[in-house]
Amino acid sequence: QVQLVESGGGLVQAGGSLRLSCAASGSRSGINAMGWYRQAPGKQRELVATITYGGTTNYADSLKGRFTISRDNAKNTMYLQMDSLKPDDTAVYYCNTGPSLGLMVYWGQGTQVTVSS
Repeated sequence: QVQLVESGGGLVQAGGSLRLSCAASGSRSGINAMGWYRQAPGKQRELVATITYGGTTNYADSLKGRFTISRDNAKNTMYLQMDSLKPDDTAVYYCNTGPSLGLMVYWGQGTQVTVSS
């Protein structure tokens, strides 16, 4: 089992930046693969980015260049640096982990990001 706690969300003006964190505890193998998803009001949850234990990253095409995913394996923590934020980035951001990219079974409770215009 893995427990995930997101933090760092909040209200920011368009063009600003935020850094989200996801702190994991529990099974080490359960965080081999980590990722961020987001869900805006009235929309389906969508992938933001993923990162493997070795640091290989993957991003949603629309977010490349503005968002950066990273992790600190010593701290069992994943980050999402979000720059040049837009109102369309407003959503609840969820941490998602699992033993592999094809088995991302653990979810955090989510953290709200609101970008004002």
